[in-house]
Parts: sequence; structure tokens; C-alpha cells
Amino acid sequence: MNGAVHEVLVPSHRTLLDLIRDDLGLTGTKRGCDDASCGACTVLCDGEARLSCISLALCHDGAEIRTVESLTSDARLKRLGEAFIACGGFQCGYCTPGILVAARKLLDACPEPSDDEIRRGISNNLCRCTGYGSIVESVRRAVRAEVECSAATAPRAGGRGS
Repeated sequence: MNGAVHEVLVPSHRTLLDLIRDDLGLTGTKRGCDDASCGACTVLCDGEARLSCISLALCHDGAEIRTVESLTSDARLKRLGEAFIACGGFQCGYCTPGILVAARKLLDACPEPSDDEIRRGISNNLCRCTGYGSIVESVRRAVRAEVECSAATAPRAGGRGS
């Protein structure tokens, strides 16, 4: 979980969401619906977006699971979080963790998505406050920051030893 190994004994009916929130105390992942209709509980399991409210914890034994709490150690998630703050991509913040994780997955698959690709990438996440325009702009801003960061750290041609 977020780069740390945990050994937890869980009943066979326990959901991944309950394990994350109740057993491990990681409350960034939200319980919104318990029926896979809102996306607030989205986490990455071995790099794939999963709705933890309908995933049994036992099915993820040995998996690498990333929650929104990994934001502090993940440069791309950090840039997404900063862009959401700058662009007003959230209001109440309840859906934001799931949207950030879904957007992280999108950017892994498509580093420079179009607005339509952004909308499709977050389409499993329901936001009741923002109307999605500011969310799309937030992801766009994070992409620009990513491109600028990559350009700033890229080796320059024509330097010494060329």
C-alpha cells in the first residue's frame, strides 16, 4: 500500500475500501456509494484503476495499491493536486481523491490527452459540485506543468562533450 508492505488478516467479505480506510487508516479514499456509481473510492491496483468499494480485499493479496495518500511521493499526482488547487478543480473535495487517481491513470496511459480524452478518463467519477469544466482545466494545467518539467530536465544538445 503506497510503497509499504502490510500484513493484515481480513475476513473474506471485506472490501478493499474497508481495508484501506478502517484497517490501515488511510481516509483519503472516500466511501461515496458502495455500488460503483461515483468513483470516490478509486485506487490504483498494479497500475489499473479499481473501485475499491466493490473489490474484495483478498483479491488484491500481493498487489501494489496506490491511494491518493501517495500524492506526496508521486510527482505527477503532486502536480495534479497543485493544478486542482490553482484551477478550482474541486469544491467540497469529496470526489477529488478518486478523480486525482483516475487522472493519474489517464496520464500514465496518455501523457498529453485531449479534452475529450480527459473527460473519458474521469468518466467513472461523479462530481456534484464543479460541473467538470474546472476539473478538465486542472488536468490540462497539470499536463502543461509535466511538459515544462520534462523540457527543463531534458539533456540539451550541443553542450560539452557533444
